[in-house]
Amino acid sequence: MANQESFAKKLDVTMDSQKSSGKVYRLEEVAKHNTPDDIWMCIHNKVYDVTKFQDEHPGGVEVLVEHAGTEATYAFEDVGHSLDARDLLAQYYIGDLHEDDRTEKAVTAPTNADGQGFSTGMLCGIASLGLAVAAFFLLNKA
Repeated sequence: MANQESFAKKLDVTMDSQKSSGKVYRLEEVAKHNTPDDIWMCIHNKVYDVTKFQDEHPGGVEVLVEHAGTEATYAFEDVGHSLDARDLLAQYYIGDLHEDDRTEKAVTAPTNADGQGFSTGMLCGIASLGLAVAAFFLLNKA
């Protein structure tokens, strides 16, 4: 377990090493930027203006708009963004979230009592596979 923690710290998955811009925003200010023409979100207590990224986002603009103006750490981590995605995010950084609005570091998918968790994406994938198999058998009844 200690090796995993040190590995994660080296990777800076919470983007703590990102140099502060000196600007601090309240969550209520971030919440005002929630339209397709103005998309701000908080990830790991950092504030990002990702408006110009929407055409490039591999997951599509819809997911950005869905989380616009919110604390989006859980959604960001649940998808399992790569280190390249985290590096790319740095260019959209505009400031830090106010201390009173901050969340715990590394908010990730909830876990059970044993510390084991599952992602929503995995659950959706399994459900989709089940539906595809059922549809195959229903359509091929001859």
